[in-house]
Amino acid sequence: MLKENIQEALNAQIRLEAQSSATYLSMASWCDKEGLRGSAAFFYAQSDEERMHMLRIIHYINDMDGYAIIPSVDKPASDFESIQSIFHSVYEQEKAVTESINKLMSLSQEGHDHATTVFLQWYVAEQREEEAMIREILDKIRLIGSGAQSLYYIDKELERINKARMAAASATDSTDESKA
Repeated sequence: MLKENIQEALNAQIRLEAQSSATYLSMASWCDKEGLRGSAAFFYAQSDEERMHMLRIIHYINDMDGYAIIPSVDKPASDFESIQSIFHSVYEQEKAVTESINKLMSLSQEGHDHATTVFLQWYVAEQREEEAMIREILDKIRLIGSGAQSLYYIDKELERINKARMAAASATDSTDESKA
């Protein structure tokens, strides 16, 4: 059974993950509108991933005899200055999620909630990967620059990253299926 303060903090994390999913979905739609298909696919996948993070917490709370509360989310921004500005905002968003996960981890450790601490370790590793990926994308955007054809190259790079992530996920799914 979860302590009340841990359940409340996990429910707050559900809202943060749901908000992130909605934000990525809005970014994907903007990219679609702008003809940035590779970028749109990247953000649609990010939105799905954040939703999966949210569902994972919901199932954990309910499995621990708690009660997961499904939140409403704020309307995300729907108009963006540029793909470059989007990624700067994405990086800030991911850092905020990391900070929230770290606070959850500290709370679970302070409360000697070992099950939640173990559960959150996956999120700690996931956030490290997310931040590193976004920093890498920002580095590539900086290298590509802001010339006339920069959007084309940024979009192609995001398409490549998205395909690589999908292939890695598919390989993981295949490995999981062969173990079953």
